Amino acid sequence: MKTAFYIARRYLISKKSVNVINIISGISVAGVTVGTFALVVILSVFNGLDTSIKSLFSTFDPEIKIGNSVNGKPFELNSLNVDAIRQINGVTAVTPVIEEDAFLMYGNQQYFATIKGVPANYAQVSKFDTGSITVGRFLLEADGSPFALVGQGVAYYLSVGLNFTEAIHVYALKKGATGRPTLENTLTHTTIYASGIFASQQEIDSKYMLVPIDFAKELFEMENRVSAVEITLANGASEDDVKKEILNQIGNQFSVKTQFEQHEMFYRVMQSEKWAIFFILAFILVIASFNILGSLSMLIIDKKDDIVILQSMGANQKLIRNIFLFEGWLISLAGAIIGIVLGVLICWIQIRFGLLKIPNEGSFIFTAYPVEMRLTDIFVVFLLVTGIGFLAAWYPVRYTR
Repeated sequence: MKTAFYIARRYLISKKSVNVINIISGISVAGVTVGTFALVVILSVFNGLDTSIKSLFSTFDPEIKIGNSVNGKPFELNSLNVDAIRQINGVTAVTPVIEEDAFLMYGNQQYFATIKGVPANYAQVSKFDTGSITVGRFLLEADGSPFALVGQGVAYYLSVGLNFTEAIHVYALKKGATGRPTLENTLTHTTIYASGIFASQQEIDSKYMLVPIDFAKELFEMENRVSAVEITLANGASEDDVKKEILNQIGNQFSVKTQFEQHEMFYRVMQSEKWAIFFILAFILVIASFNILGSLSMLIIDKKDDIVILQSMGANQKLIRNIFLFEGWLISLAGAIIGIVLGVLICWIQIRFGLLKIPNEGSFIFTAYPVEMRLTDIFVVFLLVTGIGFLAAWYPVRYTR
């Protein structure tokens, strides 16, 4: 084995009698290098986007959410054993919330938004990022008066000013309204002042306005009903394990969703895109590896005299094939190592300096393309490249005599 490797290494770096073989070998290494480099960079960019978007959702969405599994409508809070859920290991807070759509007016501006009623101490019992408050402060209640936190997108469409001098008018449909429809008997109307504007993620910012839960109960005539119950977990607690414990406590009457399941379609699309790009680049890498096949085929022809000499010295068929098999491996291995090193270097530069900016950066939550390198991805890329290199080398070598 050492003899085969030594001769293969000499063949790789030595000058061939036909110069085109050197050129094809160089092209083979370059093709594998470019393919490997592209795989490392693309996977790292997708990882960065995935982590960044998940972190944005995590500042607003609960780690576990309990809702009505029958029709998704509000349910009686007393029908849920809240005390038993609080006792589950890993649970730090159980927070009832109300989510209903309403019609908002601010001055001459109008907008439909989702009103989310939460406790006044929501920042303490949840993992809502108070650092996301861009204007004003986190305040839902003061001296018995309710206040609202308005999503940045909602504030934009309503033209909510910086001084919050005007109240936001909130209209909601009355439950069980009868008779001739009029504004008075079909709509509940109230007003609330904004205390701050938060910015989390565009889909959330343009949809939600946070209000005290008692304000939402009165507006939507909920009484003892809630839309959902949010569960906050201790750091390091497993969402799946806690979900199983909750299901054991409450049965199948309610739906229990982890943070991933609340945005399951979105996350699955992200993963599908990532692996679709991976397989497309892997296919391109396979095509590039055909250069290895051509390079080895021409090298075998070029080294016919060497093969005869080695056979006369006692080399068997296995040794001859191993020489050229190692030659193909060395080409793919050189390309893989160079490509990985270049890919890691470029990713590190982007992480450290953020050279590649996103156009119209003011519309995004990050100014440069996010990148996250994962050792598992690099390992998978290395195995893929060397595996393709082995197959590309094995085909012409098996006919060596």
